[in-house]
Amino acid sequence: MDHFLYRDGELYAEDVSVRDIARSVGTPFYCYSTATLTRHFTLFDQALDGMDHLVCYAMKANSNQAVLRLMASLGAGVDVVSGGEYARARAAGFDGDKIVFSGVGKTREEMRAALSGGIRQFNLESEPEMHRLNAVALELGVVAPVTVRVNPDVDAKTHEKIATGKSENKFGIPIARAREVYAEIAKLPGLRVVGIDVHIGSQLTDLEPFRQAYRKVADLTRALRSDGHEIIRLDLGGGLGIPYERTNTAPPLPVEYGAMVREELGDLGCEIEIEPGRLIAGNAGILVTEVVYVKHGEGRDFLIVDAAMNDLVRPAMYSAHHDIVPVIEATAGAEQTPYDVVGPVCETGDTFAKQRNLPALAEGDLVAFRSAGAYGAVMASEYNTRPLIPEVLVRDDQFAVIRERPSYEQIIARDIVPDWL
Repeated sequence: MDHFLYRDGELYAEDVSVRDIARSVGTPFYCYSTATLTRHFTLFDQALDGMDHLVCYAMKANSNQAVLRLMASLGAGVDVVSGGEYARARAAGFDGDKIVFSGVGKTREEMRAALSGGIRQFNLESEPEMHRLNAVALELGVVAPVTVRVNPDVDAKTHEKIATGKSENKFGIPIARAREVYAEIAKLPGLRVVGIDVHIGSQLTDLEPFRQAYRKVADLTRALRSDGHEIIRLDLGGGLGIPYERTNTAPPLPVEYGAMVREELGDLGCEIEIEPGRLIAGNAGILVTEVVYVKHGEGRDFLIVDAAMNDLVRPAMYSAHHDIVPVIEATAGAEQTPYDVVGPVCETGDTFAKQRNLPALAEGDLVAFRSAGAYGAVMASEYNTRPLIPEVLVRDDQFAVIRERPSYEQIIARDIVPDWL
């Protein structure tokens, strides 16, 4: 469910007309709903009700400071994967004991920043990282709380570029070697084991891969405890998918996911951490764009819009689907026209949809790409010297620009020309 609905024939974000926002900030722009973000976080929190748990928002999905402040105000923890994301989390008001640091390539500088500023845990991904973190912690005279990310070799049955739990993926330590690695950690004075970490991928639409992975984690928990390790926390990652297409089938709900977690892990007495990002932010955002031209090509019509692959790269990178709807609602029974929906970037890959059936549209019409709140703005670039587009947050009947569109002058001014040119 989201809060982008038609009212009196036009699309609204909560109680704000999307067309009014477009008039104010120009197109293209991202628009997020506070009510939807809040609801989706709350659904996850309630799904684990009765278990000791922390929902850590995966900020890589959408890291705008306003979105992060909202998550912090709701009591969320946060999952970060870089020094920059750690800095964003602290700036947004997250306490160190609510920040989980994931990622396969943590640098010494990032480790120092997190150990100095406060950290809930590091999710270790490799033995070299384990030894590096131990050395940094000893330099600072502290002990780093850690889990080890285990790779359970489970097929998440998702897009190959966002699968992370198979043996050929770069993530984690093979689960078969976990006891050996934990034994090594126990010898390192700068590290303190607090739990186990696992994450098998993103946009999962079936609970069975989760179940398979969590059963392996449960067995490992018992084995590690028998080895003398204190396992008090299980970080289960994120990955639950969202319905990008309005079809009769939908991914599992958070409440169904929570029930499965109880079934597989509830008897272990561990605190449960989960790291949802896409399901919290994805359907909480839309990308609004204007039709620049309708071009009649050889056997097909092109809807050329002012958004491009640099603004929303998911279709070009993953062949991802986003529902596309007109901001002014089509009349009931209106004839549909197949369009290739494309942007102005000089690449054929700048294509959002091929032969998508839409109501007849004309130059100047507004359309919205649904489910664009996750991995949209955060993956955007200034390719073709196209400015990053505004982000707007709506709450009830008001909206605020939470990231402005830079001018060409501001973009160019970041370049530095050496004095010998």
